[in-house]
Order: sequence, then structure tokens, then C-alpha cells
Amino acid sequence: MRLLDRTRAVVDRLVAFLALVGADPHDDEDLRARKALLVLISVLILPVAALWGALYLAFGSPVGVVPLVYFGILLGAIAVFSRTRDFPWLLRVAQIDILLAPTLSMIPLGGFLDAGGVGLWGILAPLGALVFSNVRSAARWYVAYVVVFLGSGIVGEIIGPVWEPLPVWFTSTMLALNIAVGGTIVFTLLAVFAGQRRAALAALRLEQAKAENLLLNILPRSIADRLKAQAQPIADQFGSASILFADVVDFTPWSERLPPAEVVGYLDHLFSRFDDLAERHGLEKIKTIGDCYMAAAGVPTPRPDHARALALMALDMLDAMRSDDEVGRLGLELRVGINSGPVVAGVIGRKRFLYDLWGDAVNTASRMESHGTPGRIQITGATYELLADEFECVPRGTITVKGKGEVETWYLVGRRGDGASAADEAREHTLAERGLESS
Repeated sequence: MRLLDRTRAVVDRLVAFLALVGADPHDDEDLRARKALLVLISVLILPVAALWGALYLAFGSPVGVVPLVYFGILLGAIAVFSRTRDFPWLLRVAQIDILLAPTLSMIPLGGFLDAGGVGLWGILAPLGALVFSNVRSAARWYVAYVVVFLGSGIVGEIIGPVWEPLPVWFTSTMLALNIAVGGTIVFTLLAVFAGQRRAALAALRLEQAKAENLLLNILPRSIADRLKAQAQPIADQFGSASILFADVVDFTPWSERLPPAEVVGYLDHLFSRFDDLAERHGLEKIKTIGDCYMAAAGVPTPRPDHARALALMALDMLDAMRSDDEVGRLGLELRVGINSGPVVAGVIGRKRFLYDLWGDAVNTASRMESHGTPGRIQITGATYELLADEFECVPRGTITVKGKGEVETWYLVGRRGDGASAADEAREHTLAERGLESS
């Protein structure tokens, strides 16, 4: 077990060392991996070439010089590559070397069978192009391999062995070794390539998932899916929806006393809390504008209870501002306005996409907030009619709204049955407001 662990450690150190040969700090991950794989395969072939050459020379065949020449060329190419870092050059030299050396050896050895299958090593040239280059280049190398392999084999069969024929048992053994060792090299090459491809695909899927999550943080899922599936602008008409605007009262003078980082941190904490509420109630956050938060119900997916859902969120937003947690301890107040009616929704822009709403109902909801009262939820008559049966609402009376004239409004207090004291307090507060307005 210890021997196995030591062997693995040695192999890991060797692979790590080979990965540094020809490495450049400016290489991307893909190029770095391809360089390491090519050097690794080349180094694995070197001892095989030296052994093949020694065996043929030991049996008196001068053709053993060819593997040794191949060995010298490849070793020299690796040495040059370690200095130049020219990956295409090393690949081209290695391909030419492996294409010609073993296949041309078939001629003096006597053809296909008498050569012991040595020409099979030439297949590494097109396989190298397939792994390290592209399919078109691999196809050209494959055609070259077939031509050289068949041509060398046929010429070898015609002219016969140039030197004394090798023993049959040696030729058979070399055939088996060429198939087994060559097949192992090919398998290793393809296995490493497949592993790298799987890793690359996994990394790509991870990046796609990140991009998907970023897109979903900007757009509703249904809108994001449509945006990916179609090129034309996205614009929808909704006959009935509800819109909420919530503004932090006196946030600007309050924030001027704080460092910028704290201001952003407070807003992030506050609006993140509102995002959680929107998700809990199944609503759609539209955008934030400074210290103003905009949400909607009934878009992009219509729902009959849009006003109810938005009213519940608005009440929870006020509760959050008065809670004992970090949001409540800010000591800030919200001014909330809600309106219901038809809207147009769509995606605008080509960069930094924004899903937005337009229409008189949106403008009126904004006016409900800006003409509202700190700590209160002001609603229009359209929203009041949708909520009156379930929610306690206190009439504020009419207010003058720019572009709308006199508009009758109500304060949303809470759900019916949640307690009469809150409604009574709201009425008293509203009467006091009217007295101040009349005076």
C-alpha cells in the first residue's frame, strides 16, 4: 500500500513537472491543459521509441535506427518548445515525426505483416490533430496517414525485406506490442482528452448557471425564458394589476451624516428584507430608484388577488420598519402608495435589461406614495374596492394630485379581525391630519 502511494506521488510530481514545460503565464486554462497533455504523450512515447530501436538493432535490423532518429527529433522538439513555448510548432513536428517514421519503416521491413504493425503508430498524427486542433485539420492528417500507410505497406510488399528477414516469432511479438502499447497510448490520449472535455463542459454549465441566476436576479423567470427564446421586443398588456411604491422618509438628510459604505449597507439590508417579503408573497420586485422600492402583483403572471397580495406585503413592510431587529433599529419610516389598474409591461434596453411597467395606474401609484404620510399606506379608490371586504381601510378624503386633480384616497390599516384598536388609532390620526390640513 505504501509502495502504491509512493508511486502515485512520484507520478503526480512528474505530471506536475511536465505541465510546466513550455508553460506561459499568459496561457488560458485550455491552452495550458493542451500543452501539458501533448508534452505528457510525447514523453510517454520517447522510451517506447528507444526500446523499439534497441530491439530491432539487437536482432541485426538496421531499421532500428529509424525509431532512434524519431526519438532524437521529438526530444529536441520538446527542448526547443520549453524555450519558445510555441505550441503549434511542437504539435506539427510531433505529427510529422510520428506520421513518417513508423510508416516509412514498413518499406525496408517488407510490408504490412513483416513490419509487425509498426505503421499503426502513424494514426497518432490525425488523432493529435483531433485532440489538439480541429476536425478539419484532423481529416487532412487522416487522409495523409492513409496514403502514407497504404503506400509504404504496398511498396514494402513489392520490394520485400531489404535486409535479412526477422524471425517470425519476433515479428508476431512486435505486432502484439505495437497494438497493445500503441493502443494504450491512444487510449490514454483519448481518456485524458475526454476528461478535460467533461471538465470543460462542467465549467461551462457552471458559468451558464451563474449567468442564468444573474439574469433571474434582473428579470422574472418567465420573461427571462421568453427573452432567450425570441428576438423581438417583449411587451404585454395586463388588464388588472396592482403597483406599490415605498419610499424611505427623510433618507437623504439621514444618509448625509454617514459614510457612503454604511449608506449602501443600510439600503442593501433594508431592500433585501423587502425582497424576501416579495418572494414570500409571490410578488414581483420591479426596481429600486434611490431609496424608493417598487413592486407589483399580477405581472408578469396574472392573478385575481393581486391587490390583496400587495396589501399584505405593504403591511409586512411597515411591520419590518417597526421590528426589533436591525431594520427596525434604523429608526426610519416608510411612505407607501398602492394603486390598481391596467398596465403595460415589457423589457427595455439592450444592455442591463430592465423589466418595467408603464401606464396611468403606475403614475398614480407613484403619486400615492409621494402625496402620502410617513408610516402609512395610502391607496386609491380602485384598490380600496378590491380590498374593502377583507381589509380595514380608513378614508383620508380627497387630495390634489398633479395631472389627476382631486383624488379620493384611503389609508390601509390592516386585515379585518386583527384588532379594532389599530383601526381606531388610524381614524384618530386621520382626523388629526385633516384638522392640520384645514388649519
